[in-house]
Amino acid sequence: MSEGVKQKGNASRREFLRNIAAGVGGLALASRAGNTAAAAAQPAGATPDWAAQIGLELYTVRDMMAQDYEGTLAKVAQIGYKEIESAVGYNQMSPKAFRAMLDRLGLRMPSTHSGIAAGPDAAVEKRLEGFEVMGIQYTSLGGFQPPRSRTVENVKREATFYNRYGKLARKFGIKILRHNHTTEFKPCQGSKLTPYDILLSETDPEVVVMQMDIGWAEVAGQNPIEWFHKHPGRFVLWHVKDAACLKCLPPGADQSARSRAARLVPVGEGDIDYEDIFKYAGLAGMKHFCVEQDSAADWGDSVAAARVSFQHLRAMLVRLAS
Repeated sequence: MSEGVKQKGNASRREFLRNIAAGVGGLALASRAGNTAAAAAQPAGATPDWAAQIGLELYTVRDMMAQDYEGTLAKVAQIGYKEIESAVGYNQMSPKAFRAMLDRLGLRMPSTHSGIAAGPDAAVEKRLEGFEVMGIQYTSLGGFQPPRSRTVENVKREATFYNRYGKLARKFGIKILRHNHTTEFKPCQGSKLTPYDILLSETDPEVVVMQMDIGWAEVAGQNPIEWFHKHPGRFVLWHVKDAACLKCLPPGADQSARSRAARLVPVGEGDIDYEDIFKYAGLAGMKHFCVEQDSAADWGDSVAAARVSFQHLRAMLVRLAS
């Protein structure tokens, strides 16, 4: 999800739309040589057909959703997306009506960022009942405001908070998701451990899953594949986000400055080598993934930007499966 980053690409709107009309030839995937030389590749045939379940985080097209919610969803489905993740609410529709709309459009919604908030159990359970109707399996959780200065102890309290509501959600077949930005990778005060280290060790994998925003992790200077090796099976959800000119980001540990400087682009237009990363989907435990471009509206047409991401990502995934 956005940290207020809205960076415009260098390409003009005309150039951008011309690329779409031309079929968006070629993938601009950069090399990660040497980063994963010691890692074992997935066995042949072990990787599911990810190309048939590409998802979109609707925050990408939030400007269009505000104007025409169902019409924008129809355009997303026409592009070829099969799954969505909401961060823009449910159009004031009942869970049953919303599920009927998804079914009509041929879409699934396995996860949501328009999730539950801490509160009385009865109110939370009513929300979860609706999510079960909509087919949601993973939900975000609001209500815990991390202090500006993270310590080992206050991150452990956050993990306890997630575990508590995860046990409540389990009654509905739903797990809590924990999404990252960049600041989770800054060491806690007085410790070498990062909040991400602590959340992984203190949350219960039976009720809490990690949704790795791979784009923000890379902006923070992290190698997602190394995290997959350290904590196999924990990264059930992914945000597939791309960023250009990663080497141009400010050096050092100021993760907020790095996120502000990041130039977010359609998947395949930046520096992140998703072809390499997807080889380790099984190791990560990944079940669902969705494209997200926080800055898509700045390209002149957020739906067109989502189309470019889909075309690049699908071409790469088909190549991997061949």
